[in-house]
Amino acid sequence: MCCTIGLVTAAALSLHLPEDGSAPARRTRAERQEIVLDTAERLFSARSSRSVGMDELVRETGLGKMTVYRLFKSKDDLVGAYLARKAATVLASIDADLARLQGDPRAALLCVVDIVESDVTRAGFRGCPFTNVSSEYDDPQHPARSAAADYKFELHARLERLADELIPGAGDDLAAQIHLIIDGMYLSGGLLGPDGPAAHGRQLAEKLVDIALAEA
Repeated sequence: MCCTIGLVTAAALSLHLPEDGSAPARRTRAERQEIVLDTAERLFSARSSRSVGMDELVRETGLGKMTVYRLFKSKDDLVGAYLARKAATVLASIDADLARLQGDPRAALLCVVDIVESDVTRAGFRGCPFTNVSSEYDDPQHPARSAAADYKFELHARLERLADELIPGAGDDLAAQIHLIIDGMYLSGGLLGPDGPAAHGRQLAEKLVDIALAEA
């Protein structure tokens, strides 16, 4: 009897329940996946991925345990997927701004730093999620470490492309310097707040860009 009730409850939670009383529509796999990832983001951002157990996460989703584990075979897979989705969102936002500034690589480079500054100064900022989460796992092959490294690689590729447009054939050093400033802003902002050294990141980036242009 108890098992039957549990299965019925889990099945009901996987359905949309319309307000008009019509037959409920079953959620698609993509919709259930978004529910799990949204819940993971909320819990991981408020605390840490290591401190959130799968039982708690399943409970918070309102979905059945079997449903969640069909979507993500393990917590490691879920953590990796959480970071991969966040990376896609952040990079898409950056790409939209870079498209708007196409043809002005100086402004585009500094725009990336401005985006970071906006993130660092927002209410509730607790540091770079890619650094925070990946640092919780020692295994370099862990999905979280892989997803974080992929994000950093993609971000650096964009910085290199913009720096090469600005200083053809000699943008590698500038891209690395800007990337280092970004990482420093995230680390300092998470520990010392937006009014600490992170507040000088944009100004430093602008100086480095102008020096590189003068020396080109």
